[in-house]
Amino acid sequence: METSLGFGHFLANADGIARFILALMAIMSVGTWYLIVTKGLQSIRSQRLSAVFLKAFWAAPNLDAVARHLRQGGVAEPFSHLVHHGFTAIEQHKAGRETRGLVDAGTPDEFLTRAMKRAIAQDKSRLEYGQTFLATVASSAPFVGLFGTVWGIYHALMAIGISGQGTLDKVAGPVGEALIMTAVGLAVAIPAAVAYNAFARSNRNTLAELNSFAHDVFTFLATGLKNAPQQGDVAATSERIIARMQAGTRATA
Repeated sequence: METSLGFGHFLANADGIARFILALMAIMSVGTWYLIVTKGLQSIRSQRLSAVFLKAFWAAPNLDAVARHLRQGGVAEPFSHLVHHGFTAIEQHKAGRETRGLVDAGTPDEFLTRAMKRAIAQDKSRLEYGQTFLATVASSAPFVGLFGTVWGIYHALMAIGISGQGTLDKVAGPVGEALIMTAVGLAVAIPAAVAYNAFARSNRNTLAELNSFAHDVFTFLATGLKNAPQQGDVAATSERIIARMQAGTRATA
């Protein structure tokens, strides 16, 4: 009797629908673990780079040093990406003084605010990559497995009806093998649910810190944007623009 039980026997006797359900759950499982590994590594790397950038940002003597750090280290995480968008917005707004379009509409503060909101929205989109898939797997995999269980029990009962023998040794094997579908569905759904909740919590914390940081960056950049000279080289680098902002701030002090 032992040779008639087990997952191998179930696969050998499964029909096309049962095999399709198993293949579907295998794809769900592979996709889930791929996202768990890749997003987990990206999250760890992003947190490490963010800590380095924030430490350098708050330790910088002026905005010139921040601009140099961005050029040397690049934009590899949400906080440096936000500051980069702020510097770019200042340069773009100064370059657009002569020929304004819809993108330059509004006051300088509004223009800078829109640029920083776009940066936060882009970071949010990147952080939430793959979470829809995890949520879908977590919510649907148990029901897919349950459908496979019902389908397997249906065939088991049909076989019992045909044979005319409903003893325990005839029922236990087929029903036990059908219940494998439920176990597979849970094995696929549980990691997806745990990963979704973990990533969602991490994203909420990151976005909360990013929004708080954005207020500080806006304060630093908005003052310089208001006091920046009307004329100048529109192709100036971020470092030169920052120097002009600081000069304007000292002049009004």
